[in-house]
Amino acid sequence: MKIEMTPIGVFHTQETKVPRHWSVSDVVGTIEIDKIFEQGLKDVSVGQKILVLFNFHKSSAFDSKFLSQTPPHKETPMGVFSICSPFRPNPIGLSVLTVLKIEANMITVKHADMLDGTPILDIKPHIEGKTDCPSYPKGE
Repeated sequence: MKIEMTPIGVFHTQETKVPRHWSVSDVVGTIEIDKIFEQGLKDVSVGQKILVLFNFHKSSAFDSKFLSQTPPHKETPMGVFSICSPFRPNPIGLSVLTVLKIEANMITVKHADMLDGTPILDIKPHIEGKTDCPSYPKGE
């Protein structure tokens, strides 16, 4: 089975030293969503946390030597599926970002751990605990 994805946008930032994880980042940047998807931002609001899925476009091709890696904050190797390394079988990243501003197809966010030019694959609402999840349209 082959899965293909097309980015919905791109991340922009002036930062050159981006933290390795969103939870320790104060980096501000902008997600530029392709104009054809702009209407999908309709109910995203300032102050909201969003999940941003992106492609680790600068990572090396995956090799079995990356199945066990030693993160910078650990002393012993860990399995790739228990860490947030950009060296993964499928180079997909996920960050929880705070929306600072929305103008048309541009979303300014904080806590970014992406490089300038990072392809954005999807955006989802960040929902904590038991809460009312937005309903799907009828028929879906």
